[in-house]
Amino acid sequence: MKLTGAEVLERLLANEGVTTAYGVVGGKLAALLHAIHRSQRIRFVGTRHEAAGAMMAAAAYAGTGRVALALGEMGPGSLNLAAGAGVAFNNNLAVLLVTTNQHRAAAYPHAGMFMDLDTENVFKPLTKWNAVVHDVRRIPDLVHRAFREMLSGRPGPVHLDFPQDVLSSSCEFSEELIDLKPARYRPIAGPRPASQLVVAAANLLRGARRPLIVAGGGVVVSGAEARIRELAQILRAPVVATQMALGVVSTDSPHFIGHGGIIGGDALLASFAEADVILSVGCRFSSWMWDERGVLAGRRHKLINVNIDPSALGAPALHEIAIQADAGLALADVLDVLAEDDGFAVDERWLSRLREMRVAYEHSLRSMQNGGDAMHPAVLSRAIAQALPTGALAVFDGGHTSFWSNDILPAYDTRTRFHDPGMCQLGFGLPYALALQLEYPDRLVVNITGDGSFGFTIQELDTARRNRLPVVTIVHNNAAWGIIRAGQRSQLDFELGTSLDGTDYAAIARGFGCFGETVRQADDFAAVLARALKSGLPSVIDCHTQFIPHPNLKAFGRMNAYGFDALN
Repeated sequence: MKLTGAEVLERLLANEGVTTAYGVVGGKLAALLHAIHRSQRIRFVGTRHEAAGAMMAAAAYAGTGRVALALGEMGPGSLNLAAGAGVAFNNNLAVLLVTTNQHRAAAYPHAGMFMDLDTENVFKPLTKWNAVVHDVRRIPDLVHRAFREMLSGRPGPVHLDFPQDVLSSSCEFSEELIDLKPARYRPIAGPRPASQLVVAAANLLRGARRPLIVAGGGVVVSGAEARIRELAQILRAPVVATQMALGVVSTDSPHFIGHGGIIGGDALLASFAEADVILSVGCRFSSWMWDERGVLAGRRHKLINVNIDPSALGAPALHEIAIQADAGLALADVLDVLAEDDGFAVDERWLSRLREMRVAYEHSLRSMQNGGDAMHPAVLSRAIAQALPTGALAVFDGGHTSFWSNDILPAYDTRTRFHDPGMCQLGFGLPYALALQLEYPDRLVVNITGDGSFGFTIQELDTARRNRLPVVTIVHNNAAWGIIRAGQRSQLDFELGTSLDGTDYAAIARGFGCFGETVRQADDFAAVLARALKSGLPSVIDCHTQFIPHPNLKAFGRMNAYGFDALN
């Protein structure tokens, strides 16, 4: 069959199950947009900034495990897209990034036309793999490779750059090649762990007095949550989830002692200090698991490290046993070996003592009260937690603001609470929430953000209204870059550029055609949320809060101190 480059690209994407494309329309994208428009197999969602499109595609994968497309026009559109690509890259989220460029006669090397950009090299450090498609005949081969690179091993974004004339050129293609099943050109399962390593891991766990399970994002990608919970019951072990794995064990589980890394509370820190065997599954031990001495794992205890990515084994945490495998398959094999045993060496007080510490910590959070005209962030977070239905999805945006949400809002299952721990890109929350609302139209989706963070992507309220996405944005508005102001004052006794006073976010929302209302007392929050939901519109609830340092802010500082003394 004879197809343009854009038409064959659209066919290949649909064959891979891509149903949504995010981005800003552009002239060089016209051929691809036309192919999408004609086929009606891929929904195009127009954003107000390309970075938001990449963040939305990342959220689609985080929330569903399915790949979405993010588009960038040549030059500045591609640069904008790169900012959002970092969210996908640093959080190991699979996204296909497609950019356009000058026609082949004027690109690579570029001839000096307006909007020239070596887009390939811009995206190289932000992707697992990228390429320029110089010939329309290569599109099937390169798209197949893109999905192979994106979804094999550790997931991550990939990038294809299309000179304009490659998308509009025509060529004869084999229908069999275009409709090839993904299983023919990329692995769709595995790898399975080596049997001798499974036995060795089981033997270590069998003899553990104080076992600890650490669950990372790899558990979620593999769908291995139930196996983590089963293993925790067998071992009578506490479970710590990273920020990419919130809900692996429910926050009301008897095995829950905190999550999110070093900011997760006293019990979490004690578990790393006192465990004799740690089983880590799908966790790469980023700095959220560090203190001033470096990574918490691999110190006095024995670490069993399971990861599909070999580069995550041995660094930064030293291990006793390393297993390169899919999380679900590794856990299944370990459970099979342990099923042959009827007794374990675990200390009977190990889990209960850590649970007591967690309960005491939660009680201290509940005891925090307002001390001024604006709300204490813990008080507001409690009001949000009480008002949200069980099935609600929540995105935690903002720096310090997210600490309070992480501690106080319950997480009953995976893919219900979302962070950006890898890039920590302020403003990712609204685009993330919009993509989740598209994927889950019957569920309440909230974006809990700081006022500073909200300003980065506030224009996407227009995207929400145009696409009828009734996401609720809840702003912790302390009228400042709060954590920066606190650092300036405490460290160097000055203040510069930290005030964000005087902005009415509820009024801005109404200007976009959305619902907007201000809350000054926590007791009013539930009623305002009810009015927001009744409106059926995208909503902004502007909540006036104080800046109160989170109790684990010092632990966060210790994480950032690693290596600092050596440099100074």
